[in-house]
Amino acid sequence: MSINIRRARPDEAGLVLAFVRELAEYEKLLHELEATEADIANALFGENPRLFCEIAEWNGEPVGFAAWFVNFSTFSGRHGIYLEDLFVRPAHRGKGIGKALLVHLANECLANGWSRLQWSVLDWNTPSIDFYKSLGAVMMDDWTLCRVTGDALTKLAGKS
Repeated sequence: MSINIRRARPDEAGLVLAFVRELAEYEKLLHELEATEADIANALFGENPRLFCEIAEWNGEPVGFAAWFVNFSTFSGRHGIYLEDLFVRPAHRGKGIGKALLVHLANECLANGWSRLQWSVLDWNTPSIDFYKSLGAVMMDDWTLCRVTGDALTKLAGKS
């Protein structure tokens, strides 16, 4: 049995969106999913892509993905990767696929001289938290994620 990690191809926006949908279902957040296949295609393969995606294959079959973008740490003075989504289909968990995706991204960081790989995890997702800790991830409990969207974003921008 073999794992292969590769960059998503332009004809795979639908596959990426399918993975996003499966992840949203798992996280009980399907009601928040607004992205379309066109949105994903444009983000990954448009004129100035800002999103990147690795596809994990098990014996040639796509079974997982990692969507990420480059961020920057003013404290380190270097870029890093922010992992937006990591998902492996349930039937393929426990085979090292999630770890292979994270190893791939860690190598991307090192190859580019970037200082860190970071992501968020839902606080109820104990299996993922335990998995991430087993890989050396540190839970940043002293930081709180902030987000402004929808009407609040419009109001903040002074457009309401």
